[in-house]
Amino acid sequence: MVKKLKDELTFKVIGCAIKVHSVLGNGFQEVIYQRALSIEMEDNNIDHVRELEMKIYYKKTQIGTRRVDFFVENKILVELKAIIQLDDVHLAQAMNYCQACNLPYGLLINFGSRSLEYKRVYNLNHPNNKNRNH
Repeated sequence: MVKKLKDELTFKVIGCAIKVHSVLGNGFQEVIYQRALSIEMEDNNIDHVRELEMKIYYKKTQIGTRRVDFFVENKILVELKAIIQLDDVHLAQAMNYCQACNLPYGLLINFGSRSLEYKRVYNLNHPNNKNRNH
């Protein structure tokens, strides 16, 4: 899990996800959790955009777009999964999205396991994370 919750926003989003998982449990499709999490974040006054299309750049050239599950308060992307277990490929995917969108960090949340799983992922190329030991 996450070693330490370093900011209030991350803590609030994870709290909303915990609430959704406690009500719905596991076993639904990802879109169901996405809709429920959006409602929960609205109830907690967390500004967010669902399925925001973000531009992907390579060497300052736009090479495509990626639709993120949530973009929260113009600061973090939140990627949702509804699978039995998170694998390294899912972490790498979320990290790549942070890097492609030039965001310092994001959240990967999995509703598919019996217990909610969440990971904070970092863009190691972002200036805010240059001194991180990973």
